[in-house]
Amino acid sequence: MAGGSARRWRGEAGRAEAQAAREAAAEAFYEVDTLQRDVRINVETVAAADNSPGAQRAVADFAAIGGRIDQVSTAYINALDAVDLDAEDLSPGAAAQARQQLDHSRQQLLQAKAELERFAAFLEPLLTSAAAQLAQVAPAVERAKQAWLAASNALDAAKEARLGTDAQSRALAELGPQMRVLTEGAGRHGVQTVLRTAADVQRAAETIRAEAERLPQQAAEIDKALASLRTRTQALETRSQQVGPVLSELRRRFSEACWRDLQQVPEQAQESARQALARLNEAEKARNEQRFADGLAIIAQTRTLLTTADGSVALANDRLHALNEAQRAPQAELERARFAIRDAQRLAMAGRNAPDPRHAQPLDAALERLDRAEAGLTGAHPDYWHFLTETAAVRETAAAVVQAIRTEQGMPRR
Repeated sequence: MAGGSARRWRGEAGRAEAQAAREAAAEAFYEVDTLQRDVRINVETVAAADNSPGAQRAVADFAAIGGRIDQVSTAYINALDAVDLDAEDLSPGAAAQARQQLDHSRQQLLQAKAELERFAAFLEPLLTSAAAQLAQVAPAVERAKQAWLAASNALDAAKEARLGTDAQSRALAELGPQMRVLTEGAGRHGVQTVLRTAADVQRAAETIRAEAERLPQQAAEIDKALASLRTRTQALETRSQQVGPVLSELRRRFSEACWRDLQQVPEQAQESARQALARLNEAEKARNEQRFADGLAIIAQTRTLLTTADGSVALANDRLHALNEAQRAPQAELERARFAIRDAQRLAMAGRNAPDPRHAQPLDAALERLDRAEAGLTGAHPDYWHFLTETAAVRETAAAVVQAIRTEQGMPRR
């Protein structure tokens, strides 16, 4: 009995030691497994954010460490399954062998844990940098999505205004694959890819939004210009009809030279009005077809056409007014020209005993020209238009001499 009790005691003691070794190995296995999961998350974070050689090396090193941990874990599981430490008939030898294998597995697991801890320390700087990059992802993705939404809303507004948005709608639809990349995120596509994609989507969506918002503005701009130019064309037609009486008065009161160049003004103005209306119809068609650039170009051409026609019509009235003034008070026009010559002569003589021939000769010639213009007013049918063009030429000559003197003397222009 004493011998049997001793053997049972040693057997139970061996079982307890083996079970303690089992618990210690299990704790080491749990610690390694927990740490490996944490480090794996960090490695995936670095891989998603960083494609540098250092990051690639970290991924490769972790894969190698993982392989060694798998071997150690397999050995631990095999040792755990090799012997049933809770069996009634567990022999002391089996318990001792199990304890030895479990202690060895624990040591291997602790070594694997130490290697993981060293690797985690190496990974820390890369993880800090990766986290900083990942922090950029959410705001960038949000900006891209908001830009896409703004573009979609702008297209809806343009459609409600009955404006075609086919090109812009296609462009927005083409962003679909990139939007999927943003939705799937950095974990699948990498931080840099997501950041680039977000920037591309934001830029493209903002362009689409701006184009969609310009559609109503361009349409409104063209509509406003069309209304304004149609009114202006009607006014031109009315004013062109008033040129006839002006020409009649010019023919009746003044010589042919005073009105010969204005003979075609009424017909030309009417033709310009017809052309303007035709061009405005073309612009309206372009607007309805949303060829806004073409419509604006036609409007600019029409505006130039009307400006030229308005100038021609105004010329007849201005001519009659100028001739009336010349006929009523020719001395006033002569005095304006003489004053200009005297002013130039005073400047030419300033600080001199005699004027520079370069200045004196044009002024003398201008004075003679003015005398001839005055003499031309005598007779039964004086050419007042010639008189006005001559006095204007005299003033221009005097102004040119003044400018030449001021340039030579470094004086500021008046």
